[in-house]
Amino acid sequence: MTTAIEIGEGFAGDGAHAAHINSVLGGRDGPIGTAFATALAQPTPGHVPFLAVWAPNVPVQPPTLFVNKATITDDRHGTLTWGAAQAGVAAGVTEHVAERFSSAQLAQLVLIVAVWVNPAATDEDAVFINNRAATLAALAQGMTTPSKASVHVSAIAAFRAGAMPRNPYFSPTAS
Repeated sequence: MTTAIEIGEGFAGDGAHAAHINSVLGGRDGPIGTAFATALAQPTPGHVPFLAVWAPNVPVQPPTLFVNKATITDDRHGTLTWGAAQAGVAAGVTEHVAERFSSAQLAQLVLIVAVWVNPAATDEDAVFINNRAATLAALAQGMTTPSKASVHVSAIAAFRAGAMPRNPYFSPTAS
């Protein structure tokens, strides 16, 4: 079992139903375990970290702390966040770890996911599907080995050649 910290980012979908996930996977007895416990114990208005569940009374393994990045704006936004987005994260985490880790390994890990659910979202199925895909993408990216990291270094080369960063919400027209 590696003690490495795996940090990832995933994005899926578009418009109000897009999902953006940041993930940090690591050992319960290390800095990620400390961050997990600290975040769980310090909720703030509109941001209440909670354990993701597969079903009521069945927490996702490894224990997964769901942290909402968007302040809950109303009951509908809360339902989409705690319902469809959480279920999507649970599905993505479970799919990712099912073949990767043994039960003994899972018992040593914790996962923190920061999840964006747009307050304008309305379609539960789209929120579920996009959060599952974004979770899978973030966790896969976290597994990137140093030999694969050169793919991300290509951004530095692109910048040196005059390219600018972009994302689904913004693409610069001038550099």
